[in-house]
Amino acid sequence: MRILFLGDLVGRAGRDAAAAAIPGLRDALRLDLVVVNAENASHGFGLAPDMARALFEAGADVLTLGNHAWDRREIIPYIAETPRLIRPANFPPGTPGAGSALVKLADGRSALVVNVMGRLYMDPLDCPFRATAEVLSRHRLGGTVAAIVIDFHAEATSEKMAFAHSFDGAASLVVGTHTHCPSADHQVLPGGTAFMSDAGMCGDYDSVIGMAKDGAGQRFWRKMPGERLAPADGPATVCGVFVETDPATGLARRIEPLRMGGRLSQAMPAA
Repeated sequence: MRILFLGDLVGRAGRDAAAAAIPGLRDALRLDLVVVNAENASHGFGLAPDMARALFEAGADVLTLGNHAWDRREIIPYIAETPRLIRPANFPPGTPGAGSALVKLADGRSALVVNVMGRLYMDPLDCPFRATAEVLSRHRLGGTVAAIVIDFHAEATSEKMAFAHSFDGAASLVVGTHTHCPSADHQVLPGGTAFMSDAGMCGDYDSVIGMAKDGAGQRFWRKMPGERLAPADGPATVCGVFVETDPATGLARRIEPLRMGGRLSQAMPAA
């Protein structure tokens, strides 16, 4: 299976760039599954239903969220009726939506996508390790599902690495989101799970993690609340990670970063 995961979409620049790129990437890389983290798509904070619909129409199979999941309140009824939009599985019981999605692909195979959120320097949610183990107990990689992708939305690299090693061999890909900076540690772990600490963001990198520089910078100079942060709106870099899996086991054969457009050095996976 050929999988593309795109990191946090930030504002209009990020979501427009991703939506424009997905159709061509699906063809060029012969993708079976496209997963996108969209929790910052709406002005940098949350996701609106019309934006989610546009991303699905562009070719995203599953959208994941994170700590800004509920910043747009109109997403609450939408997520309840949209199984391919998921929020972290370790939110408390009774939270709207689901933390995983089982999707049927065009060739008849099934893939499981899981979204969980870290706890170091983040909201004190339920344990992401135990929440993931519970979801995975209902599925078998290479058996009931052909691939398992886990979006671990977390701040600390140490927590992301510990999480990935904990589920090495049980998932096709564990990829971190949230920091908006693409890491250079993409690798296939000893048990066959592909891992990257952070996929980076889809957004304008002439910014402070996607936000306009002046307002964000002043917050550090003055340590006082100022104007509301606004997304940078320059040319966006589409950032993510590509994984190819073994058809028999669902484990990763290779992992490569993707960076296209905007300011960052370019990287395109081999087709």
